[in-house]
Amino acid sequence: MHAKRRFLNILPALFLLTAGTLLLSGTRVEDKKDDASKPAPKDATILFDGKSLDNWVTRSGKPAEWKIEDGYLEVAPGKGDIMTKEKFGPDFQVHVEFWIPLMADKKGQARGNSGVFLQGRYEIQVLDSYMNETYANGSCGALYGIIAPSKNASKPPEEWQTYDLSLKSPRVDDNGKVTEKGVITVVQNGETVIDKGQFDHVCGAALDDKLGTPGPILLQDHGCKVRFRNLWLKPL
Repeated sequence: MHAKRRFLNILPALFLLTAGTLLLSGTRVEDKKDDASKPAPKDATILFDGKSLDNWVTRSGKPAEWKIEDGYLEVAPGKGDIMTKEKFGPDFQVHVEFWIPLMADKKGQARGNSGVFLQGRYEIQVLDSYMNETYANGSCGALYGIIAPSKNASKPPEEWQTYDLSLKSPRVDDNGKVTEKGVITVVQNGETVIDKGQFDHVCGAALDDKLGTPGPILLQDHGCKVRFRNLWLKPL
C-alpha cells in the first residue's frame, strides 16, 4: 500500500487512542482552561505568594511548616493548622484555589478534608464531595456545621477548584452580644452555593469565639494532603 494512503488509514485509530488516553487519565481538553489561576486585583492583599510562608504561623505561633512546591502550598499532615500573622475585619472577600487528592479508599469526612477559616472562626469546608456522601452542612462549600450549600458544585479530585468568599462579620455590643448576624456568601467554581447566609456563632474548631473582632485566615490540617494557591483578600 502506498505510504501516504497507509498513514491516512491509521489516522482514525491514532485519534481514538489519543482520546482514550485523555479519558483514562481523567484529563479532558476543555479542563485545561480551568487550571488558569485567577490573578489578584492590584489593591488586594496577597496572603500567599507561591514562594514563602514567612507571613504564616501555627496556632501556637510557631513558624508554618507546610510544603511549598510549584507555586502552591500543601498540608503537611501532623504539622498542624496554619494561619496568617495579619488579622482582618470586619468585612472582606477572599479568593482561594484548592486541589484535593484522590483518596479512593476513604469515605465521608475522611476524604480530602481541610477547611478555610475566615477570621479563624468561620470554616468554609474543603472536602472531596464528588460522588462522596456526607452530612449536608459538612460537605464542600458549607459553612461547617451551620449552613449547607444549596448545590454540589465540586469537581473531581486532582483538579484545581476555586472559592470566592464574602464575609460580613457579626456585630456585637460592648458585652459581646450579637446585635446583627453575620452574612456569608460562598461561590465555588463560579456557582453560588451559599447566598448571603446568616449566622451568629462560630464553627467547631474555631480559633476563638471573639465575635466582632478581626482575625486571621486559617487553613486546616485534617490529615489530608490538600493543596492551596493564589490566596488573596480585599476589604468589602
